[in-house]
Amino acid sequence: MLDEKELTHMNEQVKFKNTASVSTDESESEFNVLRNELDIATQVISVADDPSLNPWTLRAFIIGIGLSAFGGVLAEIYYFKPQTVLVSTMFLAIISYVLGMSMDTAIPRRGFFRFLNPHPFNKKENAFIVIMASAAANSALGTEVLAVQRLFYNITPNPGASIFLLFSSQLLGYGIGGLFRTVLLYPTKMLYPGVLPLVSMFDALFKDTASAGKKLKLFWIAFLIIFIWELFPEWIFPLLTGFSVFCLANPRSEDFTRIFGGSNGNEGLGLLSICFDWQYISGGAQCPPFFFEFVVLTLNRGYNPMAIPLKAQFSNFIGYILCIVVFLAVYYKNIWESRSFPFLSQTLFYENGTVYDQLRILNDRLEVDPVLLAKEGLPFYAGSWVVQLLTTNLGMAATFTHLLLWNLHDLRRAWAWLRPAELRQMWANFDWKFWKDDGMRREDSSMDSEQDPHYHEMLKYPDAPNSWYIVTLVISVVIALTIIYKTNSTLPWWGFFISIMLATVSILFFGTLYAMTGLAFIIQPFVQMIGGFIHPGKPMANMYFVLFSYNSVNQAQLLLRDLKIAQYTKLPPRAAFTAQVFGTLLGAILNFVLMNSIIDNQREILLSVEGTNIWSGQQPQQYNSQAVAWGGLSHELFAHGKRYQFVAWAYVIGLLVPVPFWIVHRYWPKLRTDYLYTPVICYYIGWLCVGINSSIFSYFSIAWFSQWWLRTRYPKWFAKYNYILAAALDGGTQVMVFILSFAVQGASGDSHLFPQWWGANQGGNYDRCAMINT
Repeated sequence: MLDEKELTHMNEQVKFKNTASVSTDESESEFNVLRNELDIATQVISVADDPSLNPWTLRAFIIGIGLSAFGGVLAEIYYFKPQTVLVSTMFLAIISYVLGMSMDTAIPRRGFFRFLNPHPFNKKENAFIVIMASAAANSALGTEVLAVQRLFYNITPNPGASIFLLFSSQLLGYGIGGLFRTVLLYPTKMLYPGVLPLVSMFDALFKDTASAGKKLKLFWIAFLIIFIWELFPEWIFPLLTGFSVFCLANPRSEDFTRIFGGSNGNEGLGLLSICFDWQYISGGAQCPPFFFEFVVLTLNRGYNPMAIPLKAQFSNFIGYILCIVVFLAVYYKNIWESRSFPFLSQTLFYENGTVYDQLRILNDRLEVDPVLLAKEGLPFYAGSWVVQLLTTNLGMAATFTHLLLWNLHDLRRAWAWLRPAELRQMWANFDWKFWKDDGMRREDSSMDSEQDPHYHEMLKYPDAPNSWYIVTLVISVVIALTIIYKTNSTLPWWGFFISIMLATVSILFFGTLYAMTGLAFIIQPFVQMIGGFIHPGKPMANMYFVLFSYNSVNQAQLLLRDLKIAQYTKLPPRAAFTAQVFGTLLGAILNFVLMNSIIDNQREILLSVEGTNIWSGQQPQQYNSQAVAWGGLSHELFAHGKRYQFVAWAYVIGLLVPVPFWIVHRYWPKLRTDYLYTPVICYYIGWLCVGINSSIFSYFSIAWFSQWWLRTRYPKWFAKYNYILAAALDGGTQVMVFILSFAVQGASGDSHLFPQWWGANQGGNYDRCAMINT
């Protein structure tokens, strides 16, 4: 998607990289405005590599296993908590650095101790630890399925089958994603903007130069300032989460709440609210559907406004403006009877506005009973939620057409291995002793202009070859096919293979979009709709269909993101593969043990609607209700002629959306319609459907300040300090939020809210907008 001038500039840069070493000396570097991905990849982070640095140390494994256990246990505990607390990649990076440097300093390098401290703690060890721990530090989607089976259907698969279900569902996406490395990892345009602050921080922490010293000084100053500052919006002065002049001027207007409010969950659209809480500005703040999954994606992938390219931000901004217009139009025009239900809500309702009880329409076989359904009536969604479902389908369909029009060359490369000649060569070179496979990587003397210079620095290391990923995929498929019949999933074998095919196509298209823009689509609603149509009336089958399709897409994107971190830090591919798989398997085991323990001891509380301030079943309840709604009622709600038929038709319409923009650019290129990511625009029309929305104005203001004003007016400062400052702000915020979660916000049981005062409106919305009763 680069124009001719940018491609020329890229080729010149590539030639320069082939004929000269990469200089990291400030006096020798010239900082022009960063125009494209190659500029960012070579001027923001270091291309140079020190092959002598060793990541394979006992110290790295000890810290990695410890943080993996910490993250995996914490993630599963907080899946059953009323407050979600997750361990982010940036948090893990900072803690692992502190632990690594502590071992480096405290343990002598002689005798037996040399095994624990063989050499100074280095960047590759730190990257190895972060990749291992982050792979473990989330609640596997498979535990949600198992939890729902135990809580709502009284089905308890045997422990062996359950653990292997987690293994297969977590590694299936790794196998598929790894086979797309040539397209989704190696090219320069696959930038993965969200990891740039992390890698920039690594460069500053482990470089011993004057330039790195300045970066490190800025990092720790900004880290300390934001660490202290977060005490105020997060606890002492929560009005700073969303400062709305309009609500302060008229605190009794419910319409003002819907339009300008946004400091509390599902309050309003937060128009022109000013947020001073970096947690919400950088953490995505806004929470798209399926809150728990969104938190996992946001904290692991990063939506820092100082890192996402301006091109993606601009399309995001257009979608945001359209979202406000569409939401207000749908609500105030009473489309889909929207005024009978809350403005922002994700719950199913009866026609009178009360919450719908999905379990009352299921029979003993866990299928929707037409008689019971006729008695209860079809449920309704809030209008804003219908818009979100519609625009999600619109954006996903637009992704396929958009990439086929603008990135056809890349997509062709993705399937090049299916050519007969390639298959014959693959078979001839395949080594059944896959553990000895050297990867057959091509070490060219000339650099492909499309491939990342960091990738060419990695060619000196043995690859984790395709055979490793093929074996991972085959084993996962065989185990999964066995398990779906051992766990009463009701998902037939052919449904399982459809889920894999859907995941494979989605990984290629949505993985490409995520790699280029840093923005990830949550495709769970679409997958649930497809599962519902092909397995009507079977909620359990729908859950397993989502597990093997949507979860595989998520896991593939996380794998490729981690491999990009490894590529940027020059961590050998086999070390990265080992860290990922080991962390994933350890995390799955810990997830399973903790899930069963919590359900055994807190079953009644988890089944209650209210829960307690310590335990809550809101996440499994939501997952089950969505499975019932989509798996049981897709035909009744979304088929042609039904109440929400346009949700399904949006997928057809979305295929056409990018075409006019492509035609305009082809004949009138000066209009620069190539600057627009139509899938991003479509998807974000439903952006504000849930969560805290008061941060959006601040988010875009900072994005413009960083990615346009600083980048064009002060390119040298931008290239040197923008991403390290972004890392410091994220790191300091996440450490303080983690501490406050346990100290005062109820993560450990009892919450201790700051005493009531004007800036801490504990009895209502923090921005002092009117409370809405319905």
